[in-house]
Amino acid sequence: MGWFDRAEFGPNVGLIDEMYRKYLDDPGSVSEAWREFFAENEPDREPAAEPAKAPAGEAEGGVQADGGQAAGQAAPARPQDAPARPQQAPARPQEGADGKPAREPQPAAAGEDRAQPLRGAAARIVEAMEASRAVPTATSVRTVPAKLLEVNRSVLNGHLRRRQGGKVSFTHIIAYAVVKALQAVPAMTSIYREVDGKPHAVRPEHVNLGLAVDTRRPDGSRTLLVPNIKQADTLDFGAFLRAYEEIIAKVKANKLTVEDFAGTTLTITNPGTIGTVLSVPRLMAGQSAIIGVGAIGYPAEYQGADPQSLAEMGVGKVITLTSTYDHRVIQGAESGEFLARMHRLLLGEDGFYEGIFASMTVPYVPVRWRIDARPSGDSLEAVEKQAHVLQLINMYRVRGHLIANLDPLKAKPPQMPQELDPASWGLTIWDLERRFATGGLAGHPELPLADILHLLRDAYCRTGTVEYMHSAHSDEKHWIQEHVEGVPHELPKEDQAQILHKLNEAEAFERFLHNKYTGHKRFSLEGGESLIPMLDALLDRAADAGMDAVVMGMSHRGRLNVLANTVGKSYGEIFSEFEGNLDPTLTQGSGDVKYHLGAAGKHVARSGREVRVELASNPSHLEAVNPVVEGIVRARQDLLDRGEEAPVLPLLLHGDAAFAGQGVVAETLNLSQLRGYRTGGTVHIVVNNQVGFTTSPDYGRSSTYATDVAKMIQAPIFHVNGDDPEACVRVARLAFEFRQAFKKDVVIDMWCYRRYGHNEADEPSFTQPLMYERIKNRRPVRKLYTEALVNRGDLSIEDAERSLERFRQRLQQAFDDTHDEHGGQVAKIELERPAPMATDPAVDTAVDRTTLDQLLVKLTTVPDGFNVHPKLTRWLEQRAGALERNAVDWALGEALAFGSLLEEGRTIRLSGQDTRRGTFSQRHSVLVHQRTGEQYT
Repeated sequence: MGWFDRAEFGPNVGLIDEMYRKYLDDPGSVSEAWREFFAENEPDREPAAEPAKAPAGEAEGGVQADGGQAAGQAAPARPQDAPARPQQAPARPQEGADGKPAREPQPAAAGEDRAQPLRGAAARIVEAMEASRAVPTATSVRTVPAKLLEVNRSVLNGHLRRRQGGKVSFTHIIAYAVVKALQAVPAMTSIYREVDGKPHAVRPEHVNLGLAVDTRRPDGSRTLLVPNIKQADTLDFGAFLRAYEEIIAKVKANKLTVEDFAGTTLTITNPGTIGTVLSVPRLMAGQSAIIGVGAIGYPAEYQGADPQSLAEMGVGKVITLTSTYDHRVIQGAESGEFLARMHRLLLGEDGFYEGIFASMTVPYVPVRWRIDARPSGDSLEAVEKQAHVLQLINMYRVRGHLIANLDPLKAKPPQMPQELDPASWGLTIWDLERRFATGGLAGHPELPLADILHLLRDAYCRTGTVEYMHSAHSDEKHWIQEHVEGVPHELPKEDQAQILHKLNEAEAFERFLHNKYTGHKRFSLEGGESLIPMLDALLDRAADAGMDAVVMGMSHRGRLNVLANTVGKSYGEIFSEFEGNLDPTLTQGSGDVKYHLGAAGKHVARSGREVRVELASNPSHLEAVNPVVEGIVRARQDLLDRGEEAPVLPLLLHGDAAFAGQGVVAETLNLSQLRGYRTGGTVHIVVNNQVGFTTSPDYGRSSTYATDVAKMIQAPIFHVNGDDPEACVRVARLAFEFRQAFKKDVVIDMWCYRRYGHNEADEPSFTQPLMYERIKNRRPVRKLYTEALVNRGDLSIEDAERSLERFRQRLQQAFDDTHDEHGGQVAKIELERPAPMATDPAVDTAVDRTTLDQLLVKLTTVPDGFNVHPKLTRWLEQRAGALERNAVDWALGEALAFGSLLEEGRTIRLSGQDTRRGTFSQRHSVLVHQRTGEQYT
């Protein structure tokens, strides 16, 4: 071959040679891109083989891109592929490396070494390596601490593991550091060329970073390929990672084209994958340099030492970097400066890790480099450091929620409060492997600091967190710690399947209404669809706990979705209401009526148990339904008379702005623990759209969270990212279990967003352009969760799409039923509704005089020894003769009416301020002992 520019393609000439031979045999056996390349570059005749000039390669091993991942997924941290060595590639029968007929080698005589000729691609690689001997190179070497690289990579991969799957390897980060260092030392991109026989230094406009990839052929032989990432200097880390993995995927799928090899600026190779600490690879003509990455590990002299002793001494792992460069156009000082720049980047200077975290949407501040400051023995400094660890543990319990990953829109950059930064307590990365007393964290008396931080961040700084340290009740705080610290977060596959099923229902319902009833108001739940699996999990727990009923209250946002997918109202009835077929017995008549109606249905848990579910009717005044729901629940609990069991669960859904802004919320909360009003605890869910009509939180409240008003009753507040439905389900279960354990209110703050305006005809970007620019580019939670399950290997994409399509078909059938011209009818009322208001029927309320006389005696008699206020003694005497004098006042008439109802076995609830004495001291239904405070009703 030899007709193409070997200086352009370097060690890749072997592959090109092989592809060309396939092309000659059968043009259809290669891709269209290769056919176009060969057609444009086909030689009139094939010249004799020439020494090769080529860009990238190595004598010892390849980058060996990290192994075997598909496009879009990160590769394992430590690739397992062996380094490339020139080996024989398949050659056409009867041809030598130059394409001419060749004799088969004869068997070696006894005692002779057997020689095996190199042909085809292997021979081309030999030519390229021989040509590399003409390049005058020099090599710079630098050993860099790898501790910070390890720690921040661990944080990054922990985030990826919980959210979308995949990993970031050491090579990914180091390769990106190479690109960033080149921007600071551009001289390292200089390439030697001869123009008109005179030497020139060429500095390319952009960096095409070559990746030396060792690959295995189908016949078991190995070869080296060096494709490159185009314009790597223009990419942030997220885009760089995607481009890197796309190249590796093309290598694995054998889909590289000649364009993937062209124009390599310099190459990175990673012989450290097989334990090589330092290598001096060959530099091919046409490139500026080749950067070698050695193995990450402890220096050899420490590799037999006790790990705990190494931690105590502050000995960390290191990595050796080499820069082999073309000494004709790059000087040793420039190469040394380049490696020094990489050193500083890998130690976190110039916001290197901050940029990586931001591009990967990691909502945490990366760990920073610190010099070790280790106190000796039992000194005061050592005691103080231990005390600081315990203080840090407490601060994560108090403030950890401030760095939790809550906002799906990521509108504000993450900030590390000083109290949560280990450095603020004199702790460094060198303390991470040292052991400290924990005070019993997750049942461990002592742990390495790294494990302590891992447990605390998993408990309080991920997509679900909790505020609870404002409580004065130690038993409640210990309960929460036991249920969130060191507790596995992974859900079983059956839970994952149920979550996806409910998300499918929620999104498909909204999409269907949007498409079928364009222009109609529906106050959609889109952006907050995780509410539906959250409610499903809560109702499952309520059913399994043997609850008698769940009474819900909510405003209009998402109400139709809850009616359909939680309460069980038929789709046909909802669609029929959109057609204008409203119940004529309803007192309201506007088109908004369907957003305020209540309904009662039945929830069947996955265990088979059932619980009655009722959604109370609600006018347009948002939180006005709160005390109504509490009153319904209290009345039913009083009738059931099962004491502290509190078998009816009040469940209130709120908007964030309304929860913070409407006084009825605080009033209802304030009554929640009073003997006359308590209901055994309410579960509150705030669907936090981060906007109230048109107002952002920064203009709508002074508090940090919309839920801060709930701290007035010391209720625990669970915050959760609505784009993580698994976390939503976990906190829903925790909230229910807390309510059952302590019979107190508990709050869930689900951070999400509102995909459209206040209603679907509203234009929200009039007032919130930045927020709605983010929302426009935000994929629905169902898609995000589906991708996460697929990337984690928990679900196939085909199964997920089949599930959604089945539900779409179900909705379409319900829609078709509302338009059936052949007699098909949808029942107008399929669920119970509150009875319409009407005139009260006439009732005979008269009571005979004998009953009234008996009642009056009871109303005016007090137990012996009961010390009544002197003024009330005379009042009781006057009341005792009221019937005889025909002088019954309003208060006595009321008391007689109450007494007669009680005699009939009816329960009476009388509540409100001054209901015992009466606002005007007229009632006195409860008397108070003047010396002991004892009460007599």
